[in-house]
Amino acid sequence: MEDHKPTSFTFEIDNFLEKEAVISSPTFSSGGCQWYANVYPKGNGIEDHLALFLYVANYGSLQLGWKRRAKFSFVLLKQSGKEFYKSIELCQVFCAQVPGWGIVKALTIKQLQEKGFMEKNKLIVKVQVQVLEVVNEAEVTGNETMDVRGFQVLYSQAFQVSWIFERHPDIALSFGPKSHFVKTTYMNLLLKLIEKLDKPPHSFSETELSNTRTELVDLTQTGFKLDWLKEKLDVIYLERKKTTDASRIQELEQHNNNLKAELNKEKIKSAASAAKVLWLE
Repeated sequence: MEDHKPTSFTFEIDNFLEKEAVISSPTFSSGGCQWYANVYPKGNGIEDHLALFLYVANYGSLQLGWKRRAKFSFVLLKQSGKEFYKSIELCQVFCAQVPGWGIVKALTIKQLQEKGFMEKNKLIVKVQVQVLEVVNEAEVTGNETMDVRGFQVLYSQAFQVSWIFERHPDIALSFGPKSHFVKTTYMNLLLKLIEKLDKPPHSFSETELSNTRTELVDLTQTGFKLDWLKEKLDVIYLERKKTTDASRIQELEQHNNNLKAELNKEKIKSAASAAKVLWLE
């Protein structure tokens, strides 16, 4: 399909600094497709950062296998029309599994307030979109992949992987392997490790903790920068140790209570025997 011409859509948000919940723009058309933007005043997963996202409109009613590939960016304007912020241009595939993409860390709320970017507490947002490919219906196998920062991942994994890179942009700067297959394999191992570390600390056995530590070391040796996961694993070790120590203390207290109970029984028996002897005398 021939690329469509870039288009833009601008909308205004009054009393922006008082907003708490996500703000959705009116629906607009670009490249024969319908879109809308979401503005997150208090952040979308990363607190105190303005987040800007583009979504395919009415994606729930689209046919099975739909896909939109588009380049897009966000611009924040003063009332004079002068730009004070422009995001990088992203090129992403929108689909049923990932109907929206965006910028998680645009500006901090503090920056917006301190630099006086907004006049009369009004935020003006311009969305620039160029649609590159439109698929309205296709066979879906569940094995479709897309490129996210040089890693081929399943559609269902795309948002999570993108989120990891947003939170930890230097995670793969030193990643060694070049083969797409090997990179995909290691990314899947990383996603499984992240999922594992989301479990409650008390659910880990000693063996599982040791294996998890080994997996983390192996992934680090490939070039992944995983200090944040190491910190999380260290916390799990500490929390599990506290739980284990508390359990052992409870066991010792119970054991002491049982000994005291047995001792009291013996005292009662001895007292009864002594009383019996006195009675006989």
